[in-house]
Amino acid sequence: MAQKTVGIACDHAGFKLKEELIKNLKEQGYFVNDFGTYSEESCDYPDYAHPLAISVKNGDSNIGFSICGSGNGITMTVNKHAGIRGALCWTEEISILARQHNDANICGIPARFVSTQQAISIVNTFLNTDFEGGRHLNRINKIDISI
Repeated sequence: MAQKTVGIACDHAGFKLKEELIKNLKEQGYFVNDFGTYSEESCDYPDYAHPLAISVKNGDSNIGFSICGSGNGITMTVNKHAGIRGALCWTEEISILARQHNDANICGIPARFVSTQQAISIVNTFLNTDFEGGRHLNRINKIDISI
C-alpha cells in the first residue's frame, strides 16, 4: 500500500491538538504536511487554511484536517477553494457521513469542543471511510459553481 499524505493546519487555538494528531498520524505511518501554525501565539487561521486547501486540491495531500477553536472559521476558509469539501466534524458519526455522503476531503475539528481522544477517533474514522458514490455523486457534482 502506498503511503498516504495528510495535510493539517490550525490556528493558535488548535495548536496543541494539531501536535497530538500529527504524532498519532505518524505513528500510523502517514506522511504529514504541516501547514502551521507552529505555536499558541495568536494568529489568523486563513493564513494556514489556504495552503492546506491548495495542497489537497493539487493532490500534494490526499486528505486534510483543519483545526481552530470552534472549527467554523477554518472550515469556512478551506471551502472557498473549488474542489474542496470541508466538513466540520465533532463526532465520529458526522465524520462518517461527511465522507460517505459528501466525499469531504478536509475534516474541520473544533479544538475547544472535543477531547484529544475524540479528535483522534474522528480523524481515524474520516481516514478509513470511503465515499459511497451513487446518488451522492450527482449532489457532489452540483457543489462547485463557476461564475
